[in-house]
Amino acid sequence: MVHPLDFSILPLPAHVLANLRQMGYASMTPIQAASLPLALAGKDLIAQAQTGSGKTAAFSLPLLANLNPRRLAVQALVLCPSRELADQVTQEVRRLARAEDNIKVLTLSGGATMRPQLASLEHGAHIAVGTPGRILDHLERGSLALGAVNTWVLDEADRMLDMGFADDIAAVARHLPPPAKRQTLLFSATYPPNVAQLAARYQREPVMVVLAEQHSQQQIEQRFYEVAEDQRLHTVGLALNHFRPDSTLAFCNTKQQCRDLVAVLQAQGLVALALHGDLEQRERDQVLVRFAQRSCSVLVATDVAARGLDIAKLEAVINVDVSPEAEVHVHRSGRTGRAGEQGLVINLASLDDMGRVGRIEQQMGRESRWYPVADLIDRSHGQPLQPTMVSLQILGGRKEKIRRGDVLGALTKDIGLQGGDIGRIDLNDFSTYVAVRAEVAEQALRGLNAGKVKGRSVKVRRL
Repeated sequence: MVHPLDFSILPLPAHVLANLRQMGYASMTPIQAASLPLALAGKDLIAQAQTGSGKTAAFSLPLLANLNPRRLAVQALVLCPSRELADQVTQEVRRLARAEDNIKVLTLSGGATMRPQLASLEHGAHIAVGTPGRILDHLERGSLALGAVNTWVLDEADRMLDMGFADDIAAVARHLPPPAKRQTLLFSATYPPNVAQLAARYQREPVMVVLAEQHSQQQIEQRFYEVAEDQRLHTVGLALNHFRPDSTLAFCNTKQQCRDLVAVLQAQGLVALALHGDLEQRERDQVLVRFAQRSCSVLVATDVAARGLDIAKLEAVINVDVSPEAEVHVHRSGRTGRAGEQGLVINLASLDDMGRVGRIEQQMGRESRWYPVADLIDRSHGQPLQPTMVSLQILGGRKEKIRRGDVLGALTKDIGLQGGDIGRIDLNDFSTYVAVRAEVAEQALRGLNAGKVKGRSVKVRRL
């Protein structure tokens, strides 16, 4: 008997199913099971789904089913709130498209130089994934045409609206075929009134798919601590020294609070970095790489900046400020305790926050568990929490035809490191980032600078 979550129950061709099995897609996630039959039948969808719930495949499979590979024109457009999410979506769509013949997928997002994007567009593409502002730039220049689009995806629609993209989305929509001549798939973690208005404006008779909270609350321990306003940042340090998580995402409601907390933690000897809207794209990329590679113990972020960020094995989330929106609190908490792992959420609340805490309790359907700050004992023994890895930046990336295997070979064969000494390797066009264990970082740095990667000398620095 076929399992009800098996992809084979869907009207997908055999070569697509074979590719899914090869990619390790064993069975559908709840959002895929709820949305794929509808989307593959051509319905417009409003799907409420968190990051990390498998939503990219939920819109990519229908989008690929609608494509004519022999027609080299942009037939699908995916709008995302951030460059990072656009990059993630592009990678996933490319993997899912391997079953088809030569599907060209382009990322068109801000923060990247225009010239390579213009050159790629001249050669044509089937799918464009990008941020609203940059897609609009290309439309205004005439370098992108959307008249052949038959699938339009709005990914993380709530966050795009929060970031002020409503006018850009409207301007992009004017270049698309009318709603009756395209399928529009809208994905959003929350469903506030402005998202409902967006759906009413751009969709035709959409079907709503809402799933209960994706993350099992049993896997996430929520602890609330009452703090005085002037003790909030100090208490973060206490909590980190007590629980000593390897990897922590701390949420603040403002950019200034992010900066202040990073200053406090760095003064205590912790490796902490800030992620907020004022960072330049290059700085932002490097912060994200360091956190993903575990060469930074604490990432301090605003909600907008952390959107689309999916970090594997995140031990703890700290809500330095209580979110004014209960749904956002649930979304923050769901970043930890994924894929069967245990997660810890530490919430710091002052007396003024109690109304917000009440709304969170209502949303989660249970009372908060409170603990005294005095229980937070310093377990550091004078050794501040240190990341296990160090990130090295090699000046040279995809444009120099560097591959992960080249870096791995240089570190193991040439320098003599063990496989276990090397962590994530992240490639972009002009740089390659590799995580190595802190104990061997100096040896790796010296060896790479003295040796060669892919037969040529490279410059390497410690981030």
